[in-house]
Amino acid sequence: MARRLGSGSLVIATHNAGKLKEISALLAPHGLNCLSAGSLGLPEPAETGTNFVENALIKARAATESSGIVALADDSGLSVTALGGRPGVYTADWAERQWFEGKPGRDWYMAMGKVEGLMCEQGPNVPRSAWFSCVLAIAWPDGESAIYEGRVDGALTWPPRGTLGFGYDPVFVPSGRVQTFAELDPEEKHRISHRADAFAKLVADQFG
Repeated sequence: MARRLGSGSLVIATHNAGKLKEISALLAPHGLNCLSAGSLGLPEPAETGTNFVENALIKARAATESSGIVALADDSGLSVTALGGRPGVYTADWAERQWFEGKPGRDWYMAMGKVEGLMCEQGPNVPRSAWFSCVLAIAWPDGESAIYEGRVDGALTWPPRGTLGFGYDPVFVPSGRVQTFAELDPEEKHRISHRADAFAKLVADQFG
């Protein structure tokens, strides 16, 4: 069994409002006061890892070292079968306008279009299977850490549909569903998502 989270504050190592809202909702039943790294003015560390586990640990450790509070980081992303698992750890990078337009900020519709364009280059019969991965890392100020991994499989659709999600949610249809993540009620998405899978493992270990 991993070291247990106590009651009190927990820094969520993100500057993404959508991700903070989703993670806070998943942790709400467990009495933790969730603070975002953004609200605390913490810097965003360079995500130099080569996989989701490494990047999640980088973010969690940076947040706990800067704040002195236990921190939880999420590193998640979309992997597309036809693209050899890309964008993977570069999921957010593909949305960076600076890379393509020389402007600050992220454009997720641009990122979704890039994925679709690369798939179309492979012809009309390209497989559309994809999956979302999520790694949760908890880091304590004394250096201890814990890791939980989740995944949800599905397929990509085009054009994007729905306004309830964020990131690549409007083009991802989870297996067994007809609606995209961005069309599903947030509570339903929380129940079946890759993040929910990882959180179920965290909750069983930390609060079970």
